Amino acid sequence: MSHAPDADWREAEERFADDVVGEGTLSELFERAVDAYGHGNAQRYKGGIYDRSLPADVVPPAPDGVYAAITYAEMGDIVRSLAAGFRDLGVDHGDAVGIYADTRMEWALSDFGLLAAGGVVTTVYTDSSPRQVRYLLDDPGATGVVVEDSDLLATLQGVESDLDLDFAVVIDEHETDREDIFTLGEVYERGVEAFDRAAYDGWLDERDPGDLASLIYTSGTTGQPKGVRLTHRNFHANVRQCYARFGSRPDRDAGVPVLDSDSRSVSFLPLAHVFERLSGHFLMFGVGATVGYAESPDTVAEDIELLSPTTGASVPRVYERVFDRMREQASESAVTSRVFEWAVDVAKEYARTDDPGFVLRGKRGLADRLVYETVREGLGGNVEFLVSGGGSLSRDLSELFLGMGVPIAEGYGLTETAPVVSVNPVEDIRPGTLGSALVDVDVRVDESMVGDEQLPDAEGTVGELLVDGPNVTDGYWNRPDETDAAFDEDGYFRTGDIVELTADGYLVFHERLKQIMVLSTGKNVAPGPIEDRFATSDRVGQVMVVGDDRKFVGALIVPNFEALERWAEREGLDLPASHAAMCEDERVRERVGAAVEAVNEDLERIETIKEFALVPREWTSENDLLTPSMKKKRRNIREAHEEAVRRIYGEEQRVVR
Repeated sequence: MSHAPDADWREAEERFADDVVGEGTLSELFERAVDAYGHGNAQRYKGGIYDRSLPADVVPPAPDGVYAAITYAEMGDIVRSLAAGFRDLGVDHGDAVGIYADTRMEWALSDFGLLAAGGVVTTVYTDSSPRQVRYLLDDPGATGVVVEDSDLLATLQGVESDLDLDFAVVIDEHETDREDIFTLGEVYERGVEAFDRAAYDGWLDERDPGDLASLIYTSGTTGQPKGVRLTHRNFHANVRQCYARFGSRPDRDAGVPVLDSDSRSVSFLPLAHVFERLSGHFLMFGVGATVGYAESPDTVAEDIELLSPTTGASVPRVYERVFDRMREQASESAVTSRVFEWAVDVAKEYARTDDPGFVLRGKRGLADRLVYETVREGLGGNVEFLVSGGGSLSRDLSELFLGMGVPIAEGYGLTETAPVVSVNPVEDIRPGTLGSALVDVDVRVDESMVGDEQLPDAEGTVGELLVDGPNVTDGYWNRPDETDAAFDEDGYFRTGDIVELTADGYLVFHERLKQIMVLSTGKNVAPGPIEDRFATSDRVGQVMVVGDDRKFVGALIVPNFEALERWAEREGLDLPASHAAMCEDERVRERVGAAVEAVNEDLERIETIKEFALVPREWTSENDLLTPSMKKKRRNIREAHEEAVRRIYGEEQRVVR
C-alpha cells in the first residue's frame, strides 16, 4: 500500500527550489554556498582545546573557552588548499581515504577537501577497537587516513602492517621522522603552493553525481559492519529533500521556524555517523548556516549556552539526558521539585490539546515563567526547533518539549537512505510519529511481514517499511548477495523496520523486525515502545526488555543512581555506597518497581513487565553495550547480564503485580 499526504503541502515541497542547493555533486554544492554566503560565518570553534596544525593565520587561535569563527569564504580557501594538498599526496579519482577523528571543524574541512580532490571518504569511529580500525580501512582498500592526534595515530600504527596505506595525516601537531606521515597543516601548505584554479575546477568537473562519495559502515549491532555505498547524488538529494521540508517555502506562515543562512546549529554527534554527516554537515553548509562544534559530548550543555544555536540534531538518549538534568536542577528543594513536576504535566497537557482553553493557557503561562523560560535559557535562549533521529523518541518526551516551546521534529532514516526518509514538519509536529516521507521518497508497507493481531492498537497499515528514492543506496561494498537481499523485486529497499502508515501519510515506528520478541506462548511483543515509556522516569536510567522464548516479558534496568541518592537524602535513608549494593537494596527495588508498575498500567497484558533485574553498570559505547549512535546492542547487553536474565526467569522470581 502506498499513500501520499495532503496534496497542497506535498506540491509546495515539490515546487520548492533553491539556486544554491541546486543539483550536482557535493563539491559543487559547497562551492555555490561559498559564493552565496562568503561573508557569513561558516564554522565556530572553541579555543583552548586542540593543538591545531593548521596555521594560526588560517584558523586564528581563540581564547580558552571562547568561540571564534571563520567565514564561508575563508572555509572555501582552506578546502581548496587541502584538496590540492591531498592531490599532491597522491589522492586521485575514486581513491578511498579514511577519517579517524572526533567531530570538530577539521573533520568537516578534510571531508570537503577529500571530496573535491576526487576521493571517497570512509569513516572510522574514534572508539573503535584496533581490530575494527583495521577492518574499516582494509575493507574499502583505503590508500590513506586522516587521523586526529598522536594517540589515535598510535592505534593506527598498531595495525598498519595489515593495511596498504600510502600516507597518514594528523590533524593536530605531531613530530615524526617518517616520510609518509604529515600534519594537516603541512598538507594545507603543500596545497597552497600547488593550487591551480583551473586544475581544481577540472577535478570537480571529473566527478559525476553518480560517483561514490562515501562508504559508511553500519553500526554493527549484529555481525560484521557492511559498507554502505553512498554517492554524491544520494547525499545531495537528501540535502534538497530536507531543505524542502525545513526551508523558507513561499507557502509557509511568517512565524514558522525555518532552516536558512541565519540558522546556527551545534554539532557534537559523530560525523562518522550518517545522521550528523547529513543533518549537521552537508545540509547546514548547503544552506549557508553556521555550524558550531561542541568541545565534547560531555560539555554540550555549556557549549550550547555559548553557541546559542537556533537548531541542532541529536539522538533520543541526549534529549533524555537534557530532561534528567532539568529535573536534577529542580530537585534542590521539595517545593521546586513539585513545581517542576506540575509544569511537566502542564506542558504535556498543552501539547496534547488542539484548542487550549483559558484555564490551560493560564497554567501554561505561569509554568513558562516558573520553569520553561529557564529550560530555554539553558539551551542558549534561541532554539527554534530541534531534530531527533537515530532511534525512537518517547512520545511523552516529545510532548513535554513541545509544550515547553522547544519543538523536536522527530524523523526516521537509515545509513542506506543517506539517511532521512521522513521527518515531522515544524508546523505540524505529531509526537509519537516519524513525520511523513520527504519529497521524492516513495514508501510502501509490506503487510505480509506482520499480522494485524500483533499490533492491536494500530489504526493504519502495519508492516515492514520499504523505501525508494534518489537518496537510497545502490547497495553494499563488495557484498553482492546482501545487496540483492536488501531490495524487493520492484527495487525498493527493505528497511527491516515495522512501521504503521497512517491515513494522512505519517509514519509510526513500532520495532526492528529482527527485534520483535516471540514469547514461548507464541505472542509477539515489540520491546521499543515499552522501553520508550520509561524516558521521563526519575528512577530508571536505562532499560532493555527481554522475553524471547520465555513465558513473560522481563526487563534489565540500570537505575538512575543520582536521582535515587537525592531521594534517599530527602527521606533520610542510608543507602549503600556502591551501585552494585544499591541494586540489591530492597528499598531501591521497591522504588524502581513502582515506576515499572506505573508503566505496566498503560500496557497490554502480554506486554506487561512481570519481573525485572537491576544492574549497576551504565550501557555506553565505550563498554560496547551501545553503538556510537547510542542504540542498544541488545545481544551484547543480554550476554553481559546473562546471570541477571537467569534471575528474572529463575525459580526465585519476585513478580511485579
